[in-house]
Amino acid sequence: MKKAILILSVLTAQFFFSQKVKSLTIKEAKTTEQKLELSKEKKELFNGKFMQFISALKASDRKGMDALLSDKSRQVVTDKVYKKLSEDIDPNKKLEIFKTGYKSLVNGGNFPMIQYKYVDDKSQDPKEIITAVFEEDGKILGIKPYKAGK
Repeated sequence: MKKAILILSVLTAQFFFSQKVKSLTIKEAKTTEQKLELSKEKKELFNGKFMQFISALKASDRKGMDALLSDKSRQVVTDKVYKKLSEDIDPNKKLEIFKTGYKSLVNGGNFPMIQYKYVDDKSQDPKEIITAVFEEDGKILGIKPYKAGK
């Protein structure tokens, strides 16, 4: 008998605490359409900043590299990171734009991105790609070299 009363009290408690939905409205998510490609002006701006960074990397100019980085990146980047970049990117080889677009980051933001490949790499899928992510004002947010087969 006690079990029946306990079960009945639990069911009635759920009934009394339940809520009715009087009106339900569906709101459409506002999405901003993001272009897949960068405009010609932005490509030129970002490409110029990246080439300045590569020149400063080749000359080991720490102040020049820091001036081209965004504030967020400047706080994180150390000499060890610059050394690793100079080992992974060959500054003596000429780079060309492979692909442009927008990169989604973990924090939910979309940032302009340019992927570079070496000019002497004629394959359909390049063996080495350097991805540079920028802020809208042209400051470099991050650089990631990628080598296939690594």
